[in-house]
Amino acid sequence: MKLLLHTCCAPCSVYCIKSLRGEDIEPTVYWYNPNIHPYMEYKARRDALKQYTESIGVQAIFEEDYGLREFCKNVINDLENRCSKYCYKIRLEQTAKFAKENGYDTFSTTLLISPYQQHEVLKQLGEEVAKKYDLTFLYRDFRPGFREGQKEARELGLYMQKYCGCVFSEEQIFITRTNTKPNLPEGFEFLPVKRNIIINKEKNDKNQYIGLLLEADPSEKMIEKYLIDGEVFVLRYKDDVACIAVVTKLDNDTVELKNIVTKEEFRGKGYAKKMIKYLADNYKQRYKKMLVGTTENNIPFYVKQGFDRYEKTIKNFFIDNYDKEIWDEDLKCTDIYYYSKNLKKKENS
Repeated sequence: MKLLLHTCCAPCSVYCIKSLRGEDIEPTVYWYNPNIHPYMEYKARRDALKQYTESIGVQAIFEEDYGLREFCKNVINDLENRCSKYCYKIRLEQTAKFAKENGYDTFSTTLLISPYQQHEVLKQLGEEVAKKYDLTFLYRDFRPGFREGQKEARELGLYMQKYCGCVFSEEQIFITRTNTKPNLPEGFEFLPVKRNIIINKEKNDKNQYIGLLLEADPSEKMIEKYLIDGEVFVLRYKDDVACIAVVTKLDNDTVELKNIVTKEEFRGKGYAKKMIKYLADNYKQRYKKMLVGTTENNIPFYVKQGFDRYEKTIKNFFIDNYDKEIWDEDLKCTDIYYYSKNLKKKENS
């Protein structure tokens, strides 16, 4: 196997290269990232990768293409889908093209290590491009090593970027930081509800909660099971339920967020984020961490809420536990991925 490894930055390459070498696969690193802006950021990441690859004796090829104007021209009309429709595709396409022209039979990408990226989209695009160029796309789920790689990168003093790459991801970081602690609109309040209170309520009240929870978990049987010992938290607007969450205790150190869902008319306003912040504040005095199991598509959302430690994957969870196929947008759900949030970690203000 002769592998060309598209590489987005030095920190993301640390674990990927180590893991591949553990399989006796020696990659050639390939830098091609016209999505990274501004230029000083592009230069900092490129130079850090040069320094790192030289230090560990791995061959590296640097394809220089800063490409700000071309990038903006191609994504400006659909910013929300810029990663899947342009950013991933152009980099994987160029990597495959170079691989084919220079005697490589296989290619891959370090983007597969990031829990912030759209993993299944990367896999699908990689396989499509590989077929086009008659190559093999080496798929690996490097995400379990994300924290380990980041830790080693810091210890090595490598440049650690603060955002994904393009100016629009940098903008999103600014927006998030300036809106980290928004006040609830007038009329909203959090209401913790114990399970035994729900049991004592009328059937219609119980069905109201289960009906909303079913939008996030389509198994009434499973919902009823974790409601037995779980605590239900409701974010209300006047007499209406805006967002609801269920949390269960796993052991003396850990709780699990079993379900969280926002009512349709209240979606897109950040109430799920507010709920998670409330839950973390509520449980941090008694527990060390909070666990969440999620589908592939929702990993980036939870990582951004502080669930940044990969715990485990349960293969075929949705196949084994549900009678019908489970779909999350255009993704057929098979495995469930568990990440945890350190409740004792101080949040940035």
